[in-house]
Parts: sequence; structure tokens; C-alpha cells
Amino acid sequence: QLQLVESGGGLVQPGGSLRLSCAASGFTSDDYSIGWFRQAPGKEREGVSCITRVERRTAFAYYAESVKGRFAISRDNAKNTVYLQMNSLQPEDTAVYYCAVDRRMKYSTTWNMGGQYESWGQGTQVTVSS
Repeated sequence: QLQLVESGGGLVQPGGSLRLSCAASGFTSDDYSIGWFRQAPGKEREGVSCITRVERRTAFAYYAESVKGRFAISRDNAKNTVYLQMNSLQPEDTAVYYCAVDRRMKYSTTWNMGGQYESWGQGTQVTVSS
């Protein structure tokens, strides 16, 4: 059974940083693509970032334009965990952040399609406010 548990959310001032964690169980994380999504009140869910499954010893990372240069996704195989390092946070980054898993490879045209992910975590709240 694919299970994901997010953690690391909280309240941070504009310009601050947070690191979200997505702990995986029931599967080996580098055999799967892991995506981060967020949903703000009254808004649609949007893809934030994705790290693909490893193929030919290579994984790819994708980012939404709104977070490029500020967020970084990474994977720790020893801990079976994917991280989302978020820097220079702004109030518009306020949302519930979810990680999701899919066994398929992801590409630039598909990584942010939430409907194609198999399993989701429960979410963690990120609030950016002074």
C-alpha cells in the first residue's frame, strides 16, 4: 500500500524558509515519481514541483514557474523521503501542501496533472504572513 506522510509546514514570515518532508512507505521512493501540489482557499489545486522516478540512473525535477529559483525538490533514498525546500516565501505561497506518488515516469507536460497520481498524503499547512 502506497502511503505518504507530509510534515514541516507552519507559519513563517515573508522572505523566510521552510522545508517540507514527504515520508514514503510501502514502496521505494526512487521507483516512483513524487509530486508536490498545493491548494489555497478558494483556488484550484496546482502543481508545485515533481521529482521523477529514477530511470537509467537519472531523475528529473520540474517546477511551476511561480516557484522556480525559490523552491528545490530532493530525495533521500536512505530515508525514503522527498523534500521540498522553500525559500523566499511570499504570502501567495500560503496553502495546504500535498505530496503525491505515481509509478509512472513524469514529463514536462504531465508532471502537474494531479489526476494521474495514485496516492496522496494528508497535507501540511504553510502560512506566510507577517
